[in-house]
Amino acid sequence: MIRLQKILLPTDFSNFSAAATKYACELATRFDAELHLLHSLESHLDSTPGFTMGLAIPTYVKESRVAAEKAMTGVLDPNWLIGRKVIHSIVEGSPKTEIIRYAIKHDIDLIVLSTHGRTGLSHMIMGSVAENVVRTAPCPVLTIRPEGHPFKMPG
Repeated sequence: MIRLQKILLPTDFSNFSAAATKYACELATRFDAELHLLHSLESHLDSTPGFTMGLAIPTYVKESRVAAEKAMTGVLDPNWLIGRKVIHSIVEGSPKTEIIRYAIKHDIDLIVLSTHGRTGLSHMIMGSVAENVVRTAPCPVLTIRPEGHPFKMPG
């Protein structure tokens, strides 16, 4: 028997991420599972900032976190939230790493995430968070292509 008690929904607040939200919510409903909504603040501190830019980094991170917290409240339908257990988390770091770290730390049963559908040079340069998560996740991963099979509510 498949038991899904904790479902992880990573989001970057894009329309691509929204495609996975419908699947994650439906699965959480069907399995009466806890839904973990995760956003990773990717700070590009490895690039070489100018001398004065280094002083602005704490302000930038704080402003990014505040913006992410605000965006997080708009990801899920408020009507769906009634009576549901949802955990919001904002972490700092590379999404590829932080999704896996979160899944391990919180004993996640399923990760549901969208692909961005990048191909060619864009895929080579940007990499694929979804591809990396599928390869390294400690649990099953459901990937959703926004341009793929449309979600249809049963019944």
